[in-house]
Amino acid sequence: MPMVVLWGIGNMPVTHVLLVQNASLRQLATVLSSCESQCSQKDFQPLLTIVLFSFLPSSSGTTGAAETPVEGQNLGTDNVSVIEGEMATISCRVKNNDDSVIQLLNPNRQTIYFRDVRPLKDSRFQLVNFSDNELRVSLSNVSLSDEGRYVCQLYTDPPQEAYADITVLVPPGSPIIDSREDVVSEGNETELTCTAMGSKPAASVRWMKGEQELTGEMTVDETYDRMFTVTSRLRLAVSKEDDGTPVSCVIDHPAVKGLRAQRYLEVLYKPEVKIVQGFPEGLTREGENLELTCIAKGKPQPHQISWLRVDDDVPSHTVITGSDLFIENLNKSYNGTYRCMASNAVGVAYDDYILFVYDAPTTIPTPTTLNPDNTQDSRAGEGAPQKIDHAVIGGVVAVVMFAILCALIVLGRYFARHKGTYFTHEAKGADDAADADTAIINAEGGHNNTDEKKEYYI
Repeated sequence: MPMVVLWGIGNMPVTHVLLVQNASLRQLATVLSSCESQCSQKDFQPLLTIVLFSFLPSSSGTTGAAETPVEGQNLGTDNVSVIEGEMATISCRVKNNDDSVIQLLNPNRQTIYFRDVRPLKDSRFQLVNFSDNELRVSLSNVSLSDEGRYVCQLYTDPPQEAYADITVLVPPGSPIIDSREDVVSEGNETELTCTAMGSKPAASVRWMKGEQELTGEMTVDETYDRMFTVTSRLRLAVSKEDDGTPVSCVIDHPAVKGLRAQRYLEVLYKPEVKIVQGFPEGLTREGENLELTCIAKGKPQPHQISWLRVDDDVPSHTVITGSDLFIENLNKSYNGTYRCMASNAVGVAYDDYILFVYDAPTTIPTPTTLNPDNTQDSRAGEGAPQKIDHAVIGGVVAVVMFAILCALIVLGRYFARHKGTYFTHEAKGADDAADADTAIINAEGGHNNTDEKKEYYI
């Protein structure tokens, strides 16, 4: 009958489990003697336990060493993935157990638990559950050295084994994001680098520009301790709209979620220039004053703002104060294009205002609108940004309609009162005239004696 010998020395836990076929007292004595020859007298004297377990009878004709284990149909377990420093649980499950013994071995084939007894000194292993159908053991504070294949073993005839692979996940450290330059001018390209160090398995890196996902070039380096360092590089062309936009590198790893690093783009761009007419609010007319303000924004802020008149000189009495231009007592000789120019370290930009001076007003004009093409023009018409005087137009239209109506009334009355009347030369006696002259004389003299033929216009 096969037997298992289990012993411990002093305060040391059990370190050997032997399967002995047809065990006898002599064989047990031989085993103990072998330990005595390898252990000191001090350690050997406090012998703690000798436990004998009976198993199923061995197959006939079987002698010597234990039979080769097979992957059991009645024995099952699961692979385990665990984050470094956390707890892993290994479960050895048995179907239809016939009182056979279950034990759990580590990747070095050392016994962790034999039934509900823990031979190993490692106190991180703790018994969670033991029954005829399950041996469940927890391992706390898992480290990379604990990774490997653990064996669930069932002592049947032949013995059965099931394997549980423990995979230790190591999350990467906080990602580091760097930029090739701190600031970049619009239209140029910059390069960002994101590094995630010390992970297992290798992490993956995604890039986000605002809400837009971008793709970088990723490289993976493996270190000597089975750890990985991942580096991703992103090349990006920038515009002024990108100034202040966040760029993030997002780390994807089975051991951690939501790990990211973020950097804001700092983009330099040339000024944006706009001329605003402060006075007058409507048409620019002779004798009035003109006040213009140049608004310029850029990064860096424009360091120089200047005014000029395109294709001519600025009027002599024009007052320019920084971004403001003032001309008093306008006249038509001031007509032209006035330009505001602003510059910074990136470039130069400008905006134009077209001045057209009208005659002095006879009525009070209404405010005008701006030109939709952003080039201001003081003229009304020819694409100029002037408002329409609706009151004047309405008056003109009313006068014209009134005149047309009066004309229709007069013509109607005229045609109604004047009928078309004429006499023909068919008066009596005209046909008997000897010649045309006589007929005419007779006709003229006979108007009073002849019937009038009249035609009426309806």
